[in-house]
Amino acid sequence: MTDQTANYELPIAVNSSLRFRRRRKPKQEVEKPPEPPKASLRQRAVWLALAKGEVRAKDLTDIGVPRCYLTPMCDEGLLVKVG
Repeated sequence: MTDQTANYELPIAVNSSLRFRRRRKPKQEVEKPPEPPKASLRQRAVWLALAKGEVRAKDLTDIGVPRCYLTPMCDEGLLVKVG
C-alpha cells in the first residue's frame, strides 16, 4: 500500500517570456457639445442639429430625444429628413 501522506508538490517552471494582453480601452464616446440647462427635448434636438449640421436618429437618442419626436418635428419644419 502507498503512503497517502506523500508530498504532492511539484516544481512549476515559470516562463518569463509570457506576455499578457492588455484590456482593450473602452470606445471613446463622441464628444457632445454642452447642452443648455433645462432644455426641452425639442430644444435639445434643434440645438444639436444647429451645432452639428447633420444629425442622425442615433445622435438624438444619445442625448435623450426619443425617435417618436422626429416625425412631428419634420412635419413642423424644425428638421428636414434627408434620407
